[in-house]
Amino acid sequence: MTQSIMKTEIQAVIQELMDRVMIRVLEKDPFLPEEHRAKKPLYAALVPDEIFKGSHFERRFVTPFGHVWENLASVAANYGFGQVSREQMITGTVKEGRLRRISEVLNQLEHKGKAKERRRPDWDSELAYILAGKGPEIPVNVICDIYVENAQTNERIAFELKAPLPNSDQTKVSKEKLLKLYAMTTPQVNNAYFALPYNPYGKKEDYEWSFPNRWFNMKQDTCVLIGNEFWERIGGVGTYQAFLEAVNEISVDYKLRIYRDYLGIEPPADFGKGL
Repeated sequence: MTQSIMKTEIQAVIQELMDRVMIRVLEKDPFLPEEHRAKKPLYAALVPDEIFKGSHFERRFVTPFGHVWENLASVAANYGFGQVSREQMITGTVKEGRLRRISEVLNQLEHKGKAKERRRPDWDSELAYILAGKGPEIPVNVICDIYVENAQTNERIAFELKAPLPNSDQTKVSKEKLLKLYAMTTPQVNNAYFALPYNPYGKKEDYEWSFPNRWFNMKQDTCVLIGNEFWERIGGVGTYQAFLEAVNEISVDYKLRIYRDYLGIEPPADFGKGL
């Protein structure tokens, strides 16, 4: 797959989502000022309808977009690796002592126990401790969000891909999966990552969402990829820039439709500014 084809496929995924959203907010589930005023008379008396109309659109846009990230990642992976699957089950064996230590580490990250503070996440030290565990082999299955493979180099990578602000339970499950993958006696993947598609805080060193920070050192753990790090890893050098270009090329038309058809206003002069 060439980069131009990848851009086209990225645009197709986004266009499919945006077309569904536009049909929903314009036809199937429009914002009705009369209904809003009847249900929330105090809000309607204090705040202009346009504010809640924007919120109405946002909810119907953000929720389905959570499922689109995996589609976009699959497009990038086809370009970077050639083979990609979602919800892939990876099977192997893990020594009993390693499984025990995985539970121990997760428990210490979640609870204080006898210590004054919970354990602070540190991927390298945790993994070293876990790999020192011994005992009989126990069959283990891990289902990862995204699995990619390069048939030429035989490189195999698993990704746990979550929304940029994941909750604690999601992150704990992902960490357990990653630890089990790395603890397998016969490695089934070369690497496994906890990945976020973009960083709402800007720079990686500024990422402060508390829930994933409970389980990973989001700024320093080598198994954590955020934003452009993730896109370059799964799709290769230039993927993130291609992603931005793909979005920018189609953004103006959708912004124009949202301003005129949904909000019923003319767009500001700088509305075409992209990512």
